[in-house]
Amino acid sequence: MERRVADIEYEQMLLSRYTVAQHRNGDGLDRSVYLLMSRIDGQGPMSISELSTVFRLDASTLQRQTTVGLRGGFLERVLDPVGGVARKFALTNAGRTRLREVREYSVNAIERILADWPDEDVNKFAELMHRFNVSIEEYRDTKATS
Repeated sequence: MERRVADIEYEQMLLSRYTVAQHRNGDGLDRSVYLLMSRIDGQGPMSISELSTVFRLDASTLQRQTTVGLRGGFLERVLDPVGGVARKFALTNAGRTRLREVREYSVNAIERILADWPDEDVNKFAELMHRFNVSIEEYRDTKATS
């Protein structure tokens, strides 16, 4: 059986394009800020250094992205909850609300897209996407250390 890796690359590229377009269709939340907010929501307050590590972006890029979140009222700078020196970024109440709204919109759109898929296919697709993302992270980790 042929390994259809080129097909996966092409489909991943399309998926990325559609996801970007979704965040530009009037929801008022920049994709990069949405990603930052999602990570902070899942992990708690994070410093520029921590964000740089998880996103593998330089500090200047993250400074620009967090500035957009600060100006939008979605992020705020807070003292490190565990007493560290660096200030961290946390979601504001408005940020939590906006993240929930955008995520709900996104999940509802995906639900409509997959409406005619059997539950088994949806669940398998979710498992495979998770496995793919874990593999990407592992690849990036080994690439960074080699």
